[in-house]
Amino acid sequence: MTADAAWRGIATEQVDEVTTGLAALLRRRSRLLLADLLRPHRRGVAWIAAAIVVSSLAALAGPWLVGVAIDNGIPPLIHSGDPAPLLRIAAVFAAAVGVQAVTTRMFVTMTGRVGQSVVLELRRRLFRHCLRLPVAFHESYTSGRVISRQTSDIEAISALFEEGLDSLISAALTLLLVGTGMLLLDWPLALVVLGGFVPLTWLTGWFRRESVVAYRRIREANALVIVHFVETFGGIRAVQAFRRERRNDAIFDGLSGDYADASRRASQLIAVYAPGISLVGNVITGVVLFYGGLRVIDGDIRVGVLATFLLYLQRFFDPLQDVAQFYNAFQGAGSALEKISGVLEEEPSVPEPAAPAALPSRGSAAAEPSRGSAAAEPSGGSGVVPRPGASGRQVRFESVRFGYRETTVLPDLDLDIPAGQTVALVGETGAGKTTIARLMARFYDPGEGRVLLDGVDLRDVPDRVLRREVVMITQESFLFGGSVAANIRLGRPGASGDEVIAAATAIGAHDFITALPSGYETGVGKRGGRLSAGQRQLISFARAFIAAPSVLVLDEATALLDIPSERLVQAALRTVLAGRTAVIIAHRLSTVAIADRVLVLRNGRIIEDGPPDRLLGGDGEYAALHTSWAASLA
Repeated sequence: MTADAAWRGIATEQVDEVTTGLAALLRRRSRLLLADLLRPHRRGVAWIAAAIVVSSLAALAGPWLVGVAIDNGIPPLIHSGDPAPLLRIAAVFAAAVGVQAVTTRMFVTMTGRVGQSVVLELRRRLFRHCLRLPVAFHESYTSGRVISRQTSDIEAISALFEEGLDSLISAALTLLLVGTGMLLLDWPLALVVLGGFVPLTWLTGWFRRESVVAYRRIREANALVIVHFVETFGGIRAVQAFRRERRNDAIFDGLSGDYADASRRASQLIAVYAPGISLVGNVITGVVLFYGGLRVIDGDIRVGVLATFLLYLQRFFDPLQDVAQFYNAFQGAGSALEKISGVLEEEPSVPEPAAPAALPSRGSAAAEPSRGSAAAEPSGGSGVVPRPGASGRQVRFESVRFGYRETTVLPDLDLDIPAGQTVALVGETGAGKTTIARLMARFYDPGEGRVLLDGVDLRDVPDRVLRREVVMITQESFLFGGSVAANIRLGRPGASGDEVIAAATAIGAHDFITALPSGYETGVGKRGGRLSAGQRQLISFARAFIAAPSVLVLDEATALLDIPSERLVQAALRTVLAGRTAVIIAHRLSTVAIADRVLVLRNGRIIEDGPPDRLLGGDGEYAALHTSWAASLA
């Protein structure tokens, strides 16, 4: 192998250490994600590349012009007093400096612009994807980890673009161009530099291996700190009620200590790598100076050539120092992109149908209400009746089998709920009631069998249609920050003010809303904290009422209410459920009384089915549950 080939092979290896280091650190999915994010900016990336090349060439012209000035500019000035050659060289030098300044500003500006566009798109893409992921994902992937992906991990990638990506790219190109320049300038001196690549290659390989582990540990430790922080202050009432402050503080100290240890390990690696590069560079510089000086004395090379080579040598090792300086951001961004790409690769367990099916048209008027679901006068005697279009749809479970992980909850469920019927599900905890509700709302898909809405498999119904047809209200009564009207309008964003008032009046919430300081424009506070549990639930019902779904699922919607609030909500329920298909899950059997039909479940199977009055008059499970419930109220 010739010296030229040897030099190019090892120089290329060193360039690859820098330019493809990120790709080596990331898994294939991360590289694909990065390529996809950069694809819309191909033209900008091309301009950046061109600006970097021109800037690097202009920067390399400086040392070469210094050598030319020493050999060809200064001698004429000394011997004949002619300054023209030196002035011409100085003018070219000034032009090169100007070109370097302009192109450097160009690629730094464009890198920042492209980088922030990429970060913005990544942030949006991650948020939209998390919204699409099912409840099952968010139940297993803690909110703290989601926050970590959206905040610290995104910021790590942003920091790379802001603080060092331009320097890293410039350093990689400088290594290649300077190496080539030194080889062309004097290959015997280049062979001396070549010998320094042996310890340099080993040092870089060691640093890369160790830093991958260290920086991944930093991202994981940081995520755990955020998870614990969110969990602690999300449950601050429980923490203070059970005097868990000291324990949570100890856990936080431990997690913070792990994060500090991981950061300390990364700093230690940098503390070895950066001085190591400097040491190798200084040793090689000394050897080149000694060997080159001997060759100058022998007349093999000129002084200007040696000066140019030494300047090139300095510029050859400076980029490696830049790499060490910015490796923190470099590795942090790599680990962050790896974790984000993992979230973006999560496939929704309830995907959109490939071939969407249309639901049959609903009647323009409400279905004839059955006993127990008839519209009743809401609290306050408003006399408001359900909106036209509140007709229900048939819900059917056909041989449905479903479980969580390895636990089967519904072994083989067959259930038919006619349109407009209100069905109550009762049974012990773990009987499968909430699972049925979640399958109806398609938070999950059955493992076997089908859930049908008017004969159409829910897996074939587009999500936007399903969310309009099936609405689920839980005991949480979650309200978003904003006004009362805005929270009611969540059910139908285009609803007018009169429609919002009509919905609130229909379910008996108008009086308490108008008594608030700003009426319907009163802010509800964080998660509705300015309102009572009963008031929040009434607003949830008004939201569902104005949405006019065909199927309404109530999962323990009255579990957190006191008796007066529960009676107020039950009055509202009769209005909300009128004409709709409804499923009620309630441990308080007073709520079950408004149902047309009661299903008693045990281990995922229906053991009793019938009108509440008939079941109550028998000696079955429902009668026993009702007796126990009544005794608990005594």
